[in-house]
Amino acid sequence: MKVLVVEDNPRVSQFLRKGLEESGHVVDCADNGRDGQFLATSGRYDVIVLDRMLPGGPDGLTIVQTLRREKNRTPVLILSALAEVDDRIRGLRAGGDDYLTKPFSFGELSARIDALVRRSLAGGGASELIVGDLHMDLRNHDVTRDGRRIELKPREFKLLEYLMRHSGQVVTRNMLLENVWDYRFEPRPNVIDTHISNLRRKIDQGSDSPLLHTVRGFGYRLGENA
Repeated sequence: MKVLVVEDNPRVSQFLRKGLEESGHVVDCADNGRDGQFLATSGRYDVIVLDRMLPGGPDGLTIVQTLRREKNRTPVLILSALAEVDDRIRGLRAGGDDYLTKPFSFGELSARIDALVRRSLAGGGASELIVGDLHMDLRNHDVTRDGRRIELKPREFKLLEYLMRHSGQVVTRNMLLENVWDYRFEPRPNVIDTHISNLRRKIDQGSDSPLLHTVRGFGYRLGENA
């Protein structure tokens, strides 16, 4: 996979390059807006990791807006210290596909990159998600397992959709809070545990092969194997 990193902080850029290259990816880096926009618009990348605040030319939001105007659909993960909800909303509305705030863990960033590329390879318009015998119809908001229809509340549906899009991967609590609840910190004790428990009961009820697993100390994983 070929990755473009546009990041002006040398320590962060080197950290990303090292981690991504050790994961087997080819990495190009730019440390300013001018070079970042040139590479993003002229090169062929599987994913772009883009800082918002950049010296020497356009900022990150301008770069992603330029890409989208040119019908360039390369997945963009915005990486920024601007962590307020309004900042994340502006980043996503500008055309970013995901938004990760600093400080961050490399494992989470890597998981998000993988998810963006999977969605891009699938055409970004898949109407159905499938994990084992669990099926989700995104258009009709229907969920079935082995033919049994499962009734989900809107938040449960969104939670399951996120888990299915990251099937086989460990999903952290912070990932769920940012992407399912859209804020960084847990609003009340056990909110995630409660929703996970309810979701597990609904999708694994009556099955000899549970799909939703707790990975102690890390988070949760949806998949056929424990």
